[in-house]
Order: sequence, then C-alpha cells, then structure tokens
Amino acid sequence: MKQYLEAIKHVLDNGIAKGDRTGTGTVSVFGYQNRYKLTDGFPAVTTKKLAWKSVVSELLWFIEGSGDERRLCELLYGTRDSSKRTIWTDNANAPYWAQKSSFYGDLGSVYGVQWRSWGNVAGTGGIDQLNALIEGLKRDPDGRRHIITAWNPTDLPNMALPPCHCFVQFNVSNGKLDCQMYQRSADAFLGVPFNIASYALFTHMVAQVCGLVVGDFIHTFGDLHIYNNHRDQITEQLTRIPHALPKIWLNPDITNIEHFTMNDIKLIGYTHDAAITGRMAT
Repeated sequence: MKQYLEAIKHVLDNGIAKGDRTGTGTVSVFGYQNRYKLTDGFPAVTTKKLAWKSVVSELLWFIEGSGDERRLCELLYGTRDSSKRTIWTDNANAPYWAQKSSFYGDLGSVYGVQWRSWGNVAGTGGIDQLNALIEGLKRDPDGRRHIITAWNPTDLPNMALPPCHCFVQFNVSNGKLDCQMYQRSADAFLGVPFNIASYALFTHMVAQVCGLVVGDFIHTFGDLHIYNNHRDQITEQLTRIPHALPKIWLNPDITNIEHFTMNDIKLIGYTHDAAITGRMAT
C-alpha cells in the first residue's frame, strides 16, 4: 500500500487549507491518481486495521440495490437490532435527513439504488446498471461503455448523502479486467482505505462472474482531503512500515454476482498494525 501512503503524505505536505460542510476544516488537493496492480496482492491497508467485514457487507448491500441502512446491519451482524451500528447509521439518523426519511434506516436513493434501479419512477423498475455492466462485459469485452454511475442529479435531493465515489468504468485488455473509479470527494484517513478495498473486491467479483482475471484498479480523485481532526492519526500512520499484502479468496462456484454472501469472500494472510481511530465528520 505504498501508493496510499504516498498519497496521504502528498496531501499532508501540499494540501491547501479549506473549509467544508461539516465545519471541521481540511487540507486538500484536487486531482490525484493511484494505480494498484491486483495481481500483486489485495490492496488492504496494513499500517492500520481495515474494517474488512464492513467493506464486504457494504458492497453486498450495494449489489442488492438496497437503500435501507438496517438491511446493511443485517448483512454485517445477522440482525436489524437498533443497538447495532454501521458506517451509515449516522447518515440515516442525521437531523437534516430525518424530515425526508420514510422509515427507520431509510437512506433514500443511495449507491445501490442507483446501481440497480436508476430512474425508477412510479414503479417502472428503472435501469439495472450492474446487470447491464456484466452482460456488456461478456458480450463485448472490447467496448468502452462498461460504466456504472451513482451520480444522478435528479435524485440527489433524495439521498441521505450524495455519492462520493460516483463513477466507475471497466476495461478488458488481454483477458484482464481493469477498473477505474472517480471519487469526487475523498476522506483520506477514514474513507480512502475502505474505498480502495471495496472497489478492488468489486473488480475481483466482476472478473470472476465474467470469466476474466483481474488487472489494475485505478483510483482517481477530485478533492482528496485530510480532516483537521485526523492530522495526528495520519502522522502516526506515516511512521509505520507496510506489511506484505494479503490475498483474496472468492468461492469459485459463484457465477452470478448476486449469489455472493459474506461466507464466500475471505481475506487470506492479512497482517496489519493496530487500529487507529478517528471520528467521521458529518
């Protein structure tokens, strides 16, 4: 994960002080890119502990097309109990969203809803972008339209949080599947390691169900920032030496992306340093 550490150091050294909607303040750079060769190992951050089960459960939740935070809780913990928290709990319960929420845990038309039912009006079902992506990769691997977008301007007011990782494009070269994701806004300490792992895993899953092998994950940033209350944590992380990357195991019997469960995805040989905690700005 040398690329990630270089990115956070670049922001720390070169970032411009900016205000933000949370009032926390950041140092920020605009326009940055990292490339991870997935055949070299799975890009899980090793200089702190990655919340791996949270990564997997959220991706499965996206794939389901859900906008229900309690369904994410169920995937992660096996229960919808209100005492259990997920990375989306604060957004689901935020005062600014409460007046729009239709039920407890409702997040509106967030990522998974856009992935699986874009433009769903009056029960029409909308466009299943994920299914179209997979069918397109199988039918025309050389195509340049293998895209999923979560940035739906019409639906932005109906989301608890507008998408940060908002556009992803896949490419096939010599039987290898590459994935490039554009992230308009990126929390370098808390969010980015999570996002890297999520889209690397997504690439592995799509590759498997399409009969391809993985190539590169390219992470392209708009506003890449460090919140002021994460400076000490970033500084601590930069003193640590990365460990060897783990490997990913997917159940080889799965040929339909909707059939993956938590038990079908494992991180093998993951060695990491101690967790570093930080408060999410909301």
